[in-house]
Amino acid sequence: MPIYEFYCEPCNTIFNFFSRSINTSKRPKCPHCKNDTLSRRMSTFAVTGRAAEADDAEALPFDESKMERAMQMLSGEAEHMNEDDPRQAADLMRRLTDMTGLELGDGMQEALRRMENGEDPDQIEADLSDVLENEDPFQAGAKKGKGGHRRVAPRRDETLYDL
Repeated sequence: MPIYEFYCEPCNTIFNFFSRSINTSKRPKCPHCKNDTLSRRMSTFAVTGRAAEADDAEALPFDESKMERAMQMLSGEAEHMNEDDPRQAADLMRRLTDMTGLELGDGMQEALRRMENGEDPDQIEADLSDVLENEDPFQAGAKKGKGGHRRVAPRRDETLYDL
């Protein structure tokens, strides 16, 4: 008895649908917004092999090898950076996130926008301290959408709906 996954773009959510038989053509409506243009998604599957150990990089939100390569490439540039120019620091951070696939949280995005405009980092920190303090600054795997804006990874609704 298969379980199919469907993605609803307006809700930015992946839903699970249970079918009593194999049905590759039926398309359900979104359980939340009733959108009838859900797209089928490839389901995740189990892989055999060495189990992750508790100390395996503590389930880092990024690809460790990508991060290492990015840090090596950018470290030389950081040495020659003018520490008094917030635009250069913002550029370095943008390039790091692009190279590693990390997405910055909303507060960090706002701070970088302001740094790119040349604002004083100390003032930005003072203005956004509450926001920055309460958010996870990095998120993994977000993809760029239309117009170059980053799109938030879809959420998963773990409810099992009938197909």
